[in-house]
Amino acid sequence: MVMGNKQRGFASMSPEKQREIASKGGKAAHQKGTAHQFTSEEARAAGRKGGQASGLARAQKSGRASVEKSERPHEEDETVPTSSLDEY
Repeated sequence: MVMGNKQRGFASMSPEKQREIASKGGKAAHQKGTAHQFTSEEARAAGRKGGQASGLARAQKSGRASVEKSERPHEEDETVPTSSLDEY
């Protein structure tokens, strides 16, 4: 039996219902102590990585030649320390 294109589970719920359930999960994680809160440095690094990835994808979609990493302007590689995540 072919299901076709019907949405099931979480995808079939209204955005409001999805937010309500996700909110409960986030609150439970905070109460349990397993929720991760980004520092401003971690958030900045994540945003930078996302921006670089989307810019590269956009350039590739538009047909422009991809820029090799060695040809890009030199930026210090910023990594997010994960040692604080190990305790969770």
